[in-house]
Amino acid sequence: MGGRMRRAFPLFLLSFVLGFWPGTARAAAESTVDVVKVDGSIDRVQAGYLRDQLAAAEAAGSTVVIQLDTAGTLDQDTLELARLIHDAKVPVLVFVGPAPAKAGGAGLLFMYASSLAAVSPGSQTGPLLPLDLADDARRAETPVLREMVIGWETGRAWRSVDVAFPDHGLTAREALDQEIAQDFARSVPELLDKVDGRTVSTAAGPVTLHTRLATSESEPRVLVRFHDLGPVDRTLHAAASPSAIYVLLVLAMACLAFETTQPGFGFAGFAGVAMLGLGVYGLTAVPFSWLGLSLLVAGVALMVVDVQIRRLGPFTALGLAGFVAGSILMFAGVSDQIDLSPWLIGSLAVASLLYYGFGLTVAVQSRDRITSTQRGLVGLVGEARGELSPEGPVFVKGTLWRGRSSDGPIPKGTRIRVRGVDGLILRVEPEPEDPAAGT
Repeated sequence: MGGRMRRAFPLFLLSFVLGFWPGTARAAAESTVDVVKVDGSIDRVQAGYLRDQLAAAEAAGSTVVIQLDTAGTLDQDTLELARLIHDAKVPVLVFVGPAPAKAGGAGLLFMYASSLAAVSPGSQTGPLLPLDLADDARRAETPVLREMVIGWETGRAWRSVDVAFPDHGLTAREALDQEIAQDFARSVPELLDKVDGRTVSTAAGPVTLHTRLATSESEPRVLVRFHDLGPVDRTLHAAASPSAIYVLLVLAMACLAFETTQPGFGFAGFAGVAMLGLGVYGLTAVPFSWLGLSLLVAGVALMVVDVQIRRLGPFTALGLAGFVAGSILMFAGVSDQIDLSPWLIGSLAVASLLYYGFGLTVAVQSRDRITSTQRGLVGLVGEARGELSPEGPVFVKGTLWRGRSSDGPIPKGTRIRVRGVDGLILRVEPEPEDPAAGT
């Protein structure tokens, strides 16, 4: 009896381990769904993220749901991205939602290239043009695209091969009626429940979807993983749009101009450098006009000249004209959907006039008055109203100033003499008690 138990124990242990070992029968009862969120213009960062997610899903054998809300690509190869979706060896579903999501330009091609496309009520499908938001004039590829899409749809019984690209945005019902979309859902979980059990086409052949979320222990388990851009990529993606680039550059120049009126380099300067870096990155991702950028920078420089000479004069008028002209020309070649709003240009032009023409000029004039007063304090005697180690408050000629010791700490209450001015700070030293020694 004991011998039989000893012989059976290894078999029991082996079956127990195999029951929990990845890749065995337990894993076969499960499926994985990767939900890849694509939001906004598909720029360099988002295109790379989409490629990586599709490659990872193919390697893992996962079903992909692209949760889409885009007006198109931004200076990226639209056809290459659409082919990646069509040529995937795993099911790739495109879901335009939730409302008010849209799929225009490249997003419309993604729907045609997918294994199955779905829309949410309140969403918009199309138009096809502009295909690339960075080139509003690109229209010659439409016949080529139609032939390519017809080739994709051939053999897919649930789709018509009579492809007619919409020239305006379609409602969810219109997208279904024109067979661009095959189903509708209000959310990703609802979509997964509705398409469970359907057979769709992939580059590797037909695949039956197992996407229904389990509601009991007896149902097969479905693992749903949601993906989105990381913090760094999300920041770079946000900076890669004409409006963001424009605002970043204008604010960066305003911060750096402020630093030219100060004796040192402070927080405003570092913030300006950071915003300038993000703006320059954005310029590498979005096509722009060098003439427009040059006029914008020259306009700000001319307004700063008037700030330095402490007046509101012709340089400010010329600078403001250059600022507005540069703002209009800088992104003139991109689609109207992402071009700079006239309201944004007008608002920043007025703000720049007030900032450079009045704000900075008044600040510089006030600083000059303070500096002139401080220089008149050189040689006078005062009192340390706090410990100077090396800086602290000093009281000279009836006013409290910021002082800096030039020779070690100075205790509170010590008589001091002003020896110089560093920017807006008085340079002081202890005054000996003996008047003769002080002289």
